[in-house]
Amino acid sequence: MYISIDFNSNEALYLQLRNQIILAIVKAELREGENLPSVRELADTIGINMHTVNKAYAVLRQEGYLRLDRRRGAVVAVDMDKVKATMQLAETLDLLLAQAICKKVERQDVHELVDQIYDHYDKYRD
Repeated sequence: MYISIDFNSNEALYLQLRNQIILAIVKAELREGENLPSVRELADTIGINMHTVNKAYAVLRQEGYLRLDRRRGAVVAVDMDKVKATMQLAETLDLLLAQAICKKVERQDVHELVDQIYDHYDKYRD
């Protein structure tokens, strides 16, 4: 798994890390039951504070992507309930679609874009 942090980005470092781990899971670069590097190891590798990695791991655990095991550390455990995932998606899409509508983006354009993005990630699914 390759992690690249943009220190000039307005996006928080822990969110960048969280997002890249999620992308690694969907691309099967990280698989169910696989260990992630320790907080200290990942912080040293990336060159960020251990608390930042710890926060990213905590968020991923809360969202159902990881479980924290005292002996094994952070372990990929994608057990997100479909209903919960759908509700989270709806919350995120609500604002994005409102912004698109304000910018006069047509419904068909949104559907095509969603299909393109889904198709891009579909190749990584089992």
